[in-house]
Amino acid sequence: MATSDVKLLGAWPSPYVIRARIALNLKSIKYEFLEEQFGSKSELLLKSNPVHKKIPVLLHNDNPICESLIIVQYIDEFWSSGPQILPSDPYDRAIARFWAAYIDDKWFPSMRAIAAAQGDEARKAALEPVYEGLALLEDAFKKISIGKKFFGGDNIGYLDIALGCNLGWVRVTEKMNNVKLFDEEKTPCLYKWTIDFCDDAAVKDLIPETDKLVEVAKIIMAKMKAAAQN
Repeated sequence: MATSDVKLLGAWPSPYVIRARIALNLKSIKYEFLEEQFGSKSELLLKSNPVHKKIPVLLHNDNPICESLIIVQYIDEFWSSGPQILPSDPYDRAIARFWAAYIDDKWFPSMRAIAAAQGDEARKAALEPVYEGLALLEDAFKKISIGKKFFGGDNIGYLDIALGCNLGWVRVTEKMNNVKLFDEEKTPCLYKWTIDFCDDAAVKDLIPETDKLVEVAKIIMAKMKAAAQN
């Protein structure tokens, strides 16, 4: 498929953009990556996603598809001849979607709350739901993977993408707060999964370097602090 047929609007630090890029890589789809400038929205983005005005946006034959998990599902369904991303069994597919929604609605927001915590006690309190969520995800991994490398089995699947796209920001949270989230002793299955996930050819060039993300995090936190003072 010609590169001009598939474009992706996004920015390298965004875990949601990374989801779409992993899915495209898994399907071996060539695409043009249109980098959005940090802190601004291009005319093409506003035109392509007038409702939410957010990245990522997949442009396929100039038709826009928005929202990261919807994009992943679209890629899986349209390029059905490639490796399957969503489980084929309806129940397994429903379970994968359930946990992906949990990650977006509960777990990742709880991790972001750590950055806003002021003082040791507040930070400790903010960490509790993150660890509780990881314990739930550790148990889910055991049940869903059935002893294989990934949530998706032998290969990266939908739930792997949903969780794994956040690993860059997990490392930032660990470094900036001197904590360990994916712990080899507390969550051994997830710990091993993070290594296998990041080593996969479809992923390894997409997870941003921690130090580069830390600089982005500092900018975001400074903006949040300034907004809170106004």
